[in-house]
Amino acid sequence: MFSMPMALILSSHVAASMVGGGVSQRVLNSARIDTMLVPTVLFGRHPGWGEPGGGPVEQDQFESVLSGIADQGLLDITDIVLAGYFADVGQIFDTASVIDVVRKGRRMNKGVKAALPAPIIVVDPIMGDSPGGLYVSPAIAAAIKDQLITRADLVTPNLFELGHITGRPLTDLASMVRAARAMERPVLVSSLPRHGQIGVLYVDSEQAWLVTHDRLPKAPNGTGDALTAAFINRLLAGDDARTALEQSVAMTVSLVMRAHEWSAPELPVVAAADVLTSPLVTLEAEAV
Repeated sequence: MFSMPMALILSSHVAASMVGGGVSQRVLNSARIDTMLVPTVLFGRHPGWGEPGGGPVEQDQFESVLSGIADQGLLDITDIVLAGYFADVGQIFDTASVIDVVRKGRRMNKGVKAALPAPIIVVDPIMGDSPGGLYVSPAIAAAIKDQLITRADLVTPNLFELGHITGRPLTDLASMVRAARAMERPVLVSSLPRHGQIGVLYVDSEQAWLVTHDRLPKAPNGTGDALTAAFINRLLAGDDARTALEQSVAMTVSLVMRAHEWSAPELPVVAAADVLTSPLVTLEAEAV
């Protein structure tokens, strides 16, 4: 029986803003990846717009949602786990446990085989940014590092998060590459200032690639979520790391370009879905 890839997303649900798990879900869906979104918070809008409304999902409810998914047997055929924003430490420990269950899964449920021979665990360590610093508690940041990054196949921090996680000064590109390699797993680092432009860096034990693009006027929130999901899309499409980097950054830049063209306050992930398969720009990575 033919099966599409299945992704389990554990992140924020924000009703009126195109951020968090909502963006991850839509970008993955654009590549025909089925998704299950387990919300860690239920917000009305992004906090950047003001008081968001709603609040964290209580841990017992979070666990109950995961139990329902498990009881349906879907953790056996989960191909991607994408961990994003968390509201409390308990959710992080629950997510770590779910990752362990997914890794041990039978890769078959009710006659349906998983699309991938083994799951891919992606951790977007959403914890802070420059210049504001941490916007989660130190306990949440520590739990992400200790419980989730240690289980990840791919980590996608921004530059501030890379420095916080590794505890290393990031003074130039070489120090950024060394810090990423210190995580001992593939890393996709966003928000790198580079000669007046902005860059995204991919690093693993054997290679390092950098894509830069012009700084656009203030981008809508959610670009990091979109980038991570787009990179996953390209990996599952069979791209090598360099091509996946070039394509996913081009897709994200194209979404921002459409937002500016249409004066959209949010990422137009649905209206501009075409740019997720045919980006408006072509970017070329350089080896570093």
